[in-house]
Amino acid sequence: MRSQAEPARERWRAVRAIIARDSETVAQEVKADINVTPLVDVVLVLLIIFMVVTPLLASGVAVDLPRTQHHSRKPDDGRDIVVSVTAEGRWYLGARQLGGLPDLRRAVLHEKTKFPEKGVYLKADARAAFGALREALDVLRGAGINEVILGTEALEKAKAPEGGPGGRRQ
Repeated sequence: MRSQAEPARERWRAVRAIIARDSETVAQEVKADINVTPLVDVVLVLLIIFMVVTPLLASGVAVDLPRTQHHSRKPDDGRDIVVSVTAEGRWYLGARQLGGLPDLRRAVLHEKTKFPEKGVYLKADARAAFGALREALDVLRGAGINEVILGTEALEKAKAPEGGPGGRRQ
């Protein structure tokens, strides 16, 4: 007859054998390769997020700026108070529509008290009346703004035909 301790010993031997076999298989299954798939997934998600968010970062209202030959580029760094005048004569501070010139004065003064280091960037549609732009400059001057950057776009130069002025190759 077997003693009662004998089945318990056999069970412990079986458990030890399983543990030893699992530790050997775990040691053999360890890989030192980098799994690139999750990295690519994260990068693609970030790319999509940036593609969606980037157009939303543009300041102010979209207007058709006048084109000039001597255009100096200034990147939109978000540090300017953006005032926009549309072709229809509507006024905007950033993306917020204003009621008129008195509202423009109040809004610019409010922004200047909050952020005194900010400058004013004036974007006027190319089809807007010059008088509206001049009135905006007067209001800004009356509000104590001495430096105003006028928004323009670079004038595209027409390319000459290949082969010189006559357009023929020789």
